[in-house]
Amino acid sequence: MSKEGKLVCYGAECECQFGNAPDKLIVETQSKRYINDPDGAEKLVATNKEIGQPFEKKTFGQCKMQPTPSGYKPCQPNITEWQDFYDKVTLSDNDGNPLLDVSKAICAIAGAPCVSITFHGQTGKPVAQNFEQEEQEKDTASQMNPLVNPNEAIQPMAQSQIKAITL
Repeated sequence: MSKEGKLVCYGAECECQFGNAPDKLIVETQSKRYINDPDGAEKLVATNKEIGQPFEKKTFGQCKMQPTPSGYKPCQPNITEWQDFYDKVTLSDNDGNPLLDVSKAICAIAGAPCVSITFHGQTGKPVAQNFEQEEQEKDTASQMNPLVNPNEAIQPMAQSQIKAITL
């Protein structure tokens, strides 16, 4: 069943409700589909085929599901499946469906969906297209209101124009 959320990519931050440290998701099941990566070099789209130990450090710290007399055993996640992924798209590379930031993974140790995504991994990066769009918006603004110069409207105020506020 499809849910709504943001697509997840390589480097997404994950946590296990039974662990005490986060880890980052790695994508090894496909190598062609990128997101939020203008160069197509880093941010591979994560899919529900990222099973086993698809994490950078391969641990979430100490596993509360595995107590010992002196504390807990180290976590060694073993993802058996993902839930709540985007099932309306299937990648041809691996027959996988994209993960969403609301997706949860089932670990073999817990036997339940206990691994969640805390940050989807996408980051904003300015590219030339953003700056071209800004110039177009300035042109539109000046045509709509010719009395305001859009370049002056977004200039920061000079130190002399700022008045001190006393409480």
